[in-house]
Amino acid sequence: MAMDATRKPSQITSLPTSSDENRLSILDLFRAMGDPSRLRIMTLLRRGELAIGEIAQLLEQSQPRVSRHVRILEEAELAERRKEGSWVFVRLVRSPTTDALMQFADQVTLSTLETRISESDRKRLTAVQEEREAAAGRYFAAHAEEWDAIRSLHVAEAEVEQSILAMMRNRRLGHLLDIGTGTGRMAMIMGASATRVTALDRSPEMLRIARGRLSGATVPVELVQGDFTALPLADDSVDSIVMHQVLHYAASPDQVIAEAARVLRPSGHVLIVDFAPHDREELRRDAAHARLGFSDGQIRGWFAASGLIIETVEALTGGALTVKIWLGRRRSDVVKNQPSPETRKAVA
Repeated sequence: MAMDATRKPSQITSLPTSSDENRLSILDLFRAMGDPSRLRIMTLLRRGELAIGEIAQLLEQSQPRVSRHVRILEEAELAERRKEGSWVFVRLVRSPTTDALMQFADQVTLSTLETRISESDRKRLTAVQEEREAAAGRYFAAHAEEWDAIRSLHVAEAEVEQSILAMMRNRRLGHLLDIGTGTGRMAMIMGASATRVTALDRSPEMLRIARGRLSGATVPVELVQGDFTALPLADDSVDSIVMHQVLHYAASPDQVIAEAARVLRPSGHVLIVDFAPHDREELRRDAAHARLGFSDGQIRGWFAASGLIIETVEALTGGALTVKIWLGRRRSDVVKNQPSPETRKAVA
């Protein structure tokens, strides 16, 4: 990039200062940003995380070469990678240093060649995003019969979503954790009222679908692969949690709720959407449901064992299955400990 010669130094956003002993890291920082390919990668990552293969496609470079560029950005703490199944995704590190560097990049004048490259990258990125959506469509088509069969057993999903939004209205969502995000639907409709979203799922395939759906989100969204019985999040790190038609996949629902309580901040909210008790054994056989619904007593007991209290319960009838919505919050006076095995058995 060529700097605008008419711009005064005072107009350029300054980078965070550093002490003498950190000057080597500053040199590494500018060395990392000084390569055209790495600068292009940084610019692309501002629009969302990308797989190594997608970056290679966008830059028209080999994956090993792109991996080397990414490693240099990692060493400068500008980007980070994470493995999701057989894919490796890269995202920008959220930090004042990264923000300042990207603001600096915005304030320089591009040459004609650089402008053409930037426009070409944007067009290629749009094509990558469209392919993600097409892949999601193919996945939906392959599983449509199974999902339609389950949806036909209960009230319309639009009615469920309307009740969820009404129940959460005027509540502070803050950092929202969507456990078992699946296609990202809950993260999308509730994320508009949050300041930040973490969308978690165990399935890499579902996360790829969610990534396509959430690419245009208006708030920061982080997609994380992980298990709901061992959430890869710190204690007291989220303000609200949603589990939409997820808990029935858990062999130990009490452990899932305890994990949710662990990462929830005091007075934070947990919203669970699932089925009331039923006898549709085909869902256990054909759809991998470990539990055939839950009673209010079970949910209330598991909540209490984890320092949560029930605020509201709603039942949506109108089909063979009744959809239940349980909204609770973490007690602010609770010192959190994992419930004992005896307590878990008592409420199971």
